[in-house]
Amino acid sequence: MNIQSNFSLKKHNTFGINALAKQFIAIHTIEELATLLQNEKDIFILGGGSNMLLTKDINKLVVHINLKGIEVIDKNEEYTYIKANAGENWHEFVLYCIKNNYGGIENLSLIPGNVGTTPIQNIGAYGVEIKDVFFSCEAMEIETQKLIIFDKDSCQFGYRESIFKNELKNQYIITSVTFKLTNKNHKLNTSYGAIETELANQNITTPTIKDVSNAVISIRKSKLPDPKELGSSGSFFKNPIISKEKYSKIALLFPDMPHYNISDSEVKVPAGWLIEQAGFKGKRFGDAGIHKNQALVLVNYGNATGSEILAVSKDIQNTILNKFGILIEAEVNII
Repeated sequence: MNIQSNFSLKKHNTFGINALAKQFIAIHTIEELATLLQNEKDIFILGGGSNMLLTKDINKLVVHINLKGIEVIDKNEEYTYIKANAGENWHEFVLYCIKNNYGGIENLSLIPGNVGTTPIQNIGAYGVEIKDVFFSCEAMEIETQKLIIFDKDSCQFGYRESIFKNELKNQYIITSVTFKLTNKNHKLNTSYGAIETELANQNITTPTIKDVSNAVISIRKSKLPDPKELGSSGSFFKNPIISKEKYSKIALLFPDMPHYNISDSEVKVPAGWLIEQAGFKGKRFGDAGIHKNQALVLVNYGNATGSEILAVSKDIQNTILNKFGILIEAEVNII
């Protein structure tokens, strides 16, 4: 195993922050991971680097999980159970599934990052979340190197939440994820966002899972920057969930504020709308800023530090709290 010192993480985080790792190693097999963990416990786990903001150097051994491989482990008339190892690129995995007519994750096209981190965050987009297609994941316990299988209930999924972000944080490393995807009679979700409009623009009346994926890709490309060209982590903030009672009071002052019913007592408010109304969309503060097409996305125009981007995010949070009385939380992990 090749451990490197003073390793730049600029190419290993989608914000393009030039932080240094005290030490760095890429792991390619389960056996390598177990051997490493027998001797090293004070580590920093790195996947695709798509959901974090580095505000400082990492004074630890950074372990890049680069486990590869995709395997169909079971199949029946209705469903395919397909396992992807943690280091597989998420979007490439989505395209692989669509090519093989496995349905369920087409709405999650073009989300940056790797497969292994998708359950941690319960990633979601355009009306679909990982929990909707999740069957199980395998994870190695850092302390004992035992491999444990977590089913859907064990993961305690919530909105951008899982047990791996809470009770079991920093205790396990996800090594693979198994998804339950449809083989036929795909349940297409086209009602969220602008998918139906995009399909109509393409004169598609009977869409396939590939059509839905292409529509999502087109929408995302029109709104979101390519991390290879402009550093970002996708959506920086969670959409806040507030009580209907609180929403009703705020709506008296801001009657145009959109919302989505979550339950009988709660609604979700689009954080992007709040940020735009607060005047931040498209603003730039040195090399840190807010994307011109999507207010949820904070960007690095070149040489911004993580601390500078964090300062912009806190300014946004404080302004929205003062203007609307709503606290928006970061979806990105602040390191």
